[in-house]
Amino acid sequence: MSTDADSQRAEEQVVEDVLSGLSGAPADLVCVFVSHHYGAALENLGPRLFKELGARALIGSSGVSIIGGAREIEQGPALSVWAGHMPRTDLRPFSSRLEMNAEGTGHFTGAPDVRDPARASVLLFADPYSFAADEYLATLDDRHPGVPVVGGMSSGGMGPGQNLLITERGLSSDGAVGVVLEGEVEVQSVVSQGCRPVGKPWVVTACDQNVVRTLASRPATEILFETLEGLSKEDRALFQNQPFVGLAIDPAKSSFERSDFLVRGIVGLEPKNKSFAVGDTLRRGQTLQFLVRDAQSASEDLLQLIRGRNQRAARTSNPADASGALLFSCNGRGTSMFEKPDHDITCVRSVLSEHLPIAGFFANGEFGPVGRRNFLHGFTASLALFSARKA
Repeated sequence: MSTDADSQRAEEQVVEDVLSGLSGAPADLVCVFVSHHYGAALENLGPRLFKELGARALIGSSGVSIIGGAREIEQGPALSVWAGHMPRTDLRPFSSRLEMNAEGTGHFTGAPDVRDPARASVLLFADPYSFAADEYLATLDDRHPGVPVVGGMSSGGMGPGQNLLITERGLSSDGAVGVVLEGEVEVQSVVSQGCRPVGKPWVVTACDQNVVRTLASRPATEILFETLEGLSKEDRALFQNQPFVGLAIDPAKSSFERSDFLVRGIVGLEPKNKSFAVGDTLRRGQTLQFLVRDAQSASEDLLQLIRGRNQRAARTSNPADASGALLFSCNGRGTSMFEKPDHDITCVRSVLSEHLPIAGFFANGEFGPVGRRNFLHGFTASLALFSARKA
């Protein structure tokens, strides 16, 4: 990563560092993350880097803050370029847009070319103003169940048309860009939603779309206020300020870990019907857990999930250490949430390795799987870990 204010010097620095780090190995996949400070020089940044590094595929995004090495640059110019040598792995770039017809309904153009779902993963970056990422992820789940999608919504712009997606062809300010990785390089994901449970889990016994009617056959708001009254003063203040629930993804599970819940906000109360609404569709029989979020919870969640991934890898017959990582943090994290700068990147490096090559950006929404389905998240740190696929 370079923080040089001169675009040409910044580009020269990152190219030199990447080529040195690869020690002669081809730069098969190149990911580029850049702030808007470099202005017109961004127009052909992708094609230049693609040529200078001899890449097979290149994608990237603008970011309000840029991650690289051991730093999260929240103010000022920054260019972060990450490259991986990926032998015996197919790389298939793609782009997609949401096109509307005269009736006001839309359809997506372009789709990832997944041929072997058991050996495939997807990196995806999208524009938050022109692309319905949550619907797109649901479509991909239906077509390619179990294929992880990791990435984020571009950021740094002040409105429509100002966020930038980067490819070897140049810039785009709408739609989505991505690449399918399929072969011997595996992408594992860690999705830290930054919450901790309060109270006990409840079973949804009646619901309507996103409205919870009853929990354990009791009016939903009775359970909500009962839980609130049982919290400590500190947790009660957190919950009243930002109330969250976790929705269990796997209906077959009866005991749960942090990674088993999809975090969504409570978006409204219906006092007359003793119901409350959440930011996602529910199903009867689903387990619901009330949650709170603060800086300490977010730190603990990220560290525990990475450690849990390491422990699971150590139990396999052929564990593979991560060779590199991409990190996509919500633009509401950083020093907006934590007292010290460089929080998320420091957590990742402290558990995995201080020498692990990492890049990324602060996103307008983060992509990553919970269970076997992919979702658009908020206030999340979504991590893609690259390693040799286990035999």
